Amino acid sequence: MKILAIIVFIAMYVLMTLFMSKRIWFVFGAAAIFLVTGVLPLTSVAGAINWNVLLMIAGTMILVEFFIQSKMPNLIADILLDKAGTVKWVIIFMSLFSGFISAFVDNVATVLMVAPVGIAVCKKLKISPVPMILSIAVSSNLQGAATLVGDTTSIMLGAYADMDFLSFFWMKGRPGIFFAVELGALMTVPVMLFLFRSFKQKVQAEERTKVKDYVPTILLVLMVVLLICASFIPNKPDITNGLICCALAVVAMIYDYVRSKRADAKRTGADQTGTKPAGAEHTAADSADAGKPFAGVIRAVKAVDYETLLLLLGLFLVIQGITEVGIIDDVANAIASVGGKNMFLLYTIIVWASVAASAFIDNIPYVATMLPVIRGITAALGVEPYLLYFGLLTGATLGGNLTPVGASANITASGLLKKEGYEITFKDFVKIGVPFTLTAVITGYAFIWIFWH
Repeated sequence: MKILAIIVFIAMYVLMTLFMSKRIWFVFGAAAIFLVTGVLPLTSVAGAINWNVLLMIAGTMILVEFFIQSKMPNLIADILLDKAGTVKWVIIFMSLFSGFISAFVDNVATVLMVAPVGIAVCKKLKISPVPMILSIAVSSNLQGAATLVGDTTSIMLGAYADMDFLSFFWMKGRPGIFFAVELGALMTVPVMLFLFRSFKQKVQAEERTKVKDYVPTILLVLMVVLLICASFIPNKPDITNGLICCALAVVAMIYDYVRSKRADAKRTGADQTGTKPAGAEHTAADSADAGKPFAGVIRAVKAVDYETLLLLLGLFLVIQGITEVGIIDDVANAIASVGGKNMFLLYTIIVWASVAASAFIDNIPYVATMLPVIRGITAALGVEPYLLYFGLLTGATLGGNLTPVGASANITASGLLKKEGYEITFKDFVKIGVPFTLTAVITGYAFIWIFWH
């Protein structure tokens, strides 16, 4: 049974790597084989799925879509443009801005928010958008691990290790991974100053974007605040964070529907009287949505990355299957035997193996696989797992920046550039991705070891 599980698991990984567009089929195929053969008992299915993680991701994605529709990210970007002065500093500010947003929202959503602004700036200056967009992508990956809600892998770690929002900032009397990530981000500024030293063209925003609605921004901030507040509630239900995110997503959808209905009513009244109501230009998300009060809601629902949600659901089942037959324990024992009781060696192996693995395979299944492995290792050694947890998250999150296919945000950025007529080569990407990755990983690696060993 164990040999079958290993073969199926390895085949799943290889096929996922070779055929990324079909990865859901391979994951569910592996899960189905596990169920049919008895590797995963039917009685274990319900407990294997982490609904809190799935609900958090879905709710956050819906809120982010309304945030994008409100044009608030564009206004913030315009302000940054005015402060920059030259293209070099535009790239740096845009990168740091995307990193800041990515600490609280999905990396792909961050790229979709910020990259179009960068492309518009480059068009105006008649320069290639490749350096700016790739910097935005790798910066969004870099800071995804900073908070509990910044990335799928962070959400997974928080749920698995029973960590709350504040644990990423301060935990057990020590600074959390947030500070390791932010220090790494600051250390990439000198790298960008060197890489983009020749980009000296002057730039400024011609006009400020008008925000259509401030409510999505308020709801997004409220989500973060409520997650923080929930972290202080003892013995709360495991699904609490997921319910918070989904409840606010529902509020956002109801609000958008009511707002659109009122806008249509005002527009109808204006058409009948031949007058234009005050503020009419701000009462609907888009003139094309006239008479379609559900248009914004539909866009938000479509914006949810269902592939990631299904992928996670399938992975929860697969990981539970290999756990049931003892493979996780075997891997934990193997790594422990290599590192022995030397925590520095174990930590180093976890960090840099994660960097190497995430450069070529999706970090979601990798992290899902390694979390129980780390728990097994530390349980066998009788030590706390947080040093290795943070090392895993650092390596797995940043390792995706080594290659253009190592992270979804990189793939998204490459797709946006392709639409503009720019084909990204491996060389183009590594010139930016490798310096970013090595600088940030080394910084985080040292910081976490100093405070958590």
